[in-house]
Amino acid sequence: MTILSIDSGIERTGYAIFKDKKYVTSALIKTSKEKSTEIRLEEIYSKLKEVFKKYQPDVMVLEQLLFFKNQKTFIRVAQAQGIVMLLAAQNKIKVEFLTPLQIKQIVTGYGQADKKSVQKMIRLTTGIKLTQDDEADAVACGLAFNILN
Repeated sequence: MTILSIDSGIERTGYAIFKDKKYVTSALIKTSKEKSTEIRLEEIYSKLKEVFKKYQPDVMVLEQLLFFKNQKTFIRVAQAQGIVMLLAAQNKIKVEFLTPLQIKQIVTGYGQADKKSVQKMIRLTTGIKLTQDDEADAVACGLAFNILN
């Protein structure tokens, strides 16, 4: 089974691919603040469409959106997540959600773990060192899903 896990965002969208519970690759899609929201969303959509074509995932795992202090950020993340879910629907891919608490609990053993702790466990589990939070969050989401299933 091939899993595509995504940490949605308008400025940075991280994604990771796992095949048969093994880490394959991950990356970060970045968009420019200089561009309009619709153009940025289209860029994310286009790049993820290429990822779908290349890896043909069986399931997609997303971090469930919870309350954000910044409403503007929440809306933009929701918009990015919406286009990700559209891609899943177009490709007839099942979408699963994990909460941030679940992901941290499963990956580190502590639901309130900080980002450094999550990245350390990713490094210990996969052997890769990630420096970008959004990419690391996507990998953590995929790892957590693999452990649960």
